[in-house]
Amino acid sequence: MKISIIIPVYNTEELIEKCIRSCVSQTYRDIEIIAVDDGSTDSSPAILDRLAGGDPRIRVIHQANAGSSAARNAGIREAGGEYLGFVDADDYIEPDMYEKLVRMAASRHLDVVQICRDEVAADGSALPMVVTPPATETEVSSGEFLKELLLHRGDCSFDTKLIRRELFDIALFPEGELNEDFRLFTEFLGHIDAVGILPDIGYHVYYRPGSNTRTLRTEFSRVYRDIVVNADRMEALVADKYPELAVYARRFALVQRLDYMLHIPVGMMRDSDPFYRDVKRYLRSHKTDIADNPYLNDDQRRKLKLLSAAPRMVRRVHGLTMKLRGLS
Repeated sequence: MKISIIIPVYNTEELIEKCIRSCVSQTYRDIEIIAVDDGSTDSSPAILDRLAGGDPRIRVIHQANAGSSAARNAGIREAGGEYLGFVDADDYIEPDMYEKLVRMAASRHLDVVQICRDEVAADGSALPMVVTPPATETEVSSGEFLKELLLHRGDCSFDTKLIRRELFDIALFPEGELNEDFRLFTEFLGHIDAVGILPDIGYHVYYRPGSNTRTLRTEFSRVYRDIVVNADRMEALVADKYPELAVYARRFALVQRLDYMLHIPVGMMRDSDPFYRDVKRYLRSHKTDIADNPYLNDDQRRKLKLLSAAPRMVRRVHGLTMKLRGLS
């Protein structure tokens, strides 16, 4: 079974060779590596061309800068594998990652299989695990997997997965959006029965300063709008296909809006902005859910109550408190 590994690349000259070599070194040999240079302005294109010259399994696509989703989609269109995997150019993988994923996909006849990941900060220190690995190899139904995503306990990343090529005939990565993995994978869940999950850590995420594929969300950007938009999509999807998950979808919608409210600059909290106004209106119209949803923790519930009642005042007081703590 041939697999295609797709790597979007943009200005990662210090890391791309380590990433590519971790793919070349896979113990599973029936692979092709499609590196898509998304208009890099550093030496990444030259590094990719040099590496491709030394291994016929590496193919390089050069294109004008269009974003990581467009780069991934370009790789998908050229992929010849029965299954597709994705690796970000910042990261690297264990030598047996794809061998383990292929074995599980083939033995259990699954369209999607997943391995676990760890995360490393720019200074080399370990970051907290985003997703807790299962104790043993397991299969999770698509509905149960969606529930875990709605509880912010699941992994929607394509980087940790091996996915049957035909699923991408349904849809490609949405271009011009953030949170794109979540949107596309939740669409795929409606077309598969289960996801296979391995307990092994095979993927290593590296948070480098200035990464185009990920950022530590320290400033307000459109990502906070996109997570609210995705929350609305989830409520519609659940109402249509998974009505038994309604309470989880409502919890997800509230927590996504809490994230938005905690990060939008106070100066942008104006009723003249229809998006902000709609977020505030949603919170105020769901006071009962904030009080009663059993999947909100006490801290989330408290913050949602305060921010739905007086969002600007709460944020100003919070900001002043943080400044006073910094001076103490």
